[in-house]
Amino acid sequence: MAQWSRSAAGHLRTLEANRQYLSALRRSHYHTIQAIPRECTGSKVAARDRMQGRIPAVVFFQNLLDKNSDSRSTSRKHLLTVEKKQIKAVLNEIEVPFFCSTRFPLQIRAGSGSTHLLETGTVLPIKIHRDEESGNILNLVFVWAEDGTELKVDVPVVFKGEDVCPGLQKGGVLNKIRTSLKYLCPSEHIPSKIEVDISKLDIEDKIFMRDIEVHPSLKLLSKNENMPICKIVPTSLGNQAPVAE
Repeated sequence: MAQWSRSAAGHLRTLEANRQYLSALRRSHYHTIQAIPRECTGSKVAARDRMQGRIPAVVFFQNLLDKNSDSRSTSRKHLLTVEKKQIKAVLNEIEVPFFCSTRFPLQIRAGSGSTHLLETGTVLPIKIHRDEESGNILNLVFVWAEDGTELKVDVPVVFKGEDVCPGLQKGGVLNKIRTSLKYLCPSEHIPSKIEVDISKLDIEDKIFMRDIEVHPSLKLLSKNENMPICKIVPTSLGNQAPVAE
């Protein structure tokens, strides 16, 4: 039984990475997110906004989340509301897993229907807060993502080639150990997803983090690049919880 990682099967060619980037760029420009300022906060105000078809949101620089208070910046932090109808349309097209790895143009207008622009820029969604019971979106968190800005991004992993995978055809099961990979990315090179090709994997074969090729400007934020992303396991092990080996 082959024990090697089948790197060729798992590698992403630079051409493929560029294709994914350009595809995400085209999709994001279909939607310029429209927002208006939100001066008041609180649960009652937020509930009123939602009743009016708007979603409370906030945008700031990602370093505001740093543990080191000296590196935090509160400049360009804005409390906003966005149109619920527009966000639903975006999520219907881009799908939830890829929403937080896709940049969008943002326009902040003086009021609903106003032609007066207060500020424009490019943002990356980093969090969707939902109601646990209804699943409705409660609020959104964005960070500024202008070209040249470096951001930490959880990029979804998508597996392809399952229909021709030798290990699966023999009765094995795909153990998805990682569903996303975290990178430090220049904003202009954030991939919407990482495609992992398992079409040549046999039973017991693995694909490791080190096997994945992305744009050279991306830095994998993992202490151990030798951790596997997936493994084809025998059927008797296929129902167990994913375990990093």
